[in-house]
Amino acid sequence: MFLADADATHKAGLALSSLLTPGDIIALSGDLGAGKTSFARGILAGLGLEEEAPSPSFALVIPYEPPETSIPVWHVDLYRLDGPAQAEELGLDEAHEHALLLIEWPERLEHRLWPESLRLRFDHEESGRRLTASLPPSWEARWPFR
Repeated sequence: MFLADADATHKAGLALSSLLTPGDIIALSGDLGAGKTSFARGILAGLGLEEEAPSPSFALVIPYEPPETSIPVWHVDLYRLDGPAQAEELGLDEAHEHALLLIEWPERLEHRLWPESLRLRFDHEESGRRLTASLPPSWEARWPFR
């Protein structure tokens, strides 16, 4: 799917937000500036967050709870981690039981990324960005962009 700019990327996240439930995992991959945070901000806006979500680059995890969002959400940025062992300390397994996980830089988890994760890849393209989705079986019927 082609996304012309940051606004289109935000709107794509907004469109996906109505389909999300606690326990879902959205893995957002791509180079710096490719659109991961814009997409996550769209999701968070669609779930009711009124202000613009900050990037979790330095905090690593920013949790949101109702009434701030309609469902519990953990916005996670693993860019600064050295590997999956450091990610274990964040408590993602426990959060996965009750919250939506939006994970930027999921590659840092290596093989520990949950198989049911919706994997979204953002790549720079000439005049915008390209969104490529890897759909696990649980997402094949839910994916709204056909």
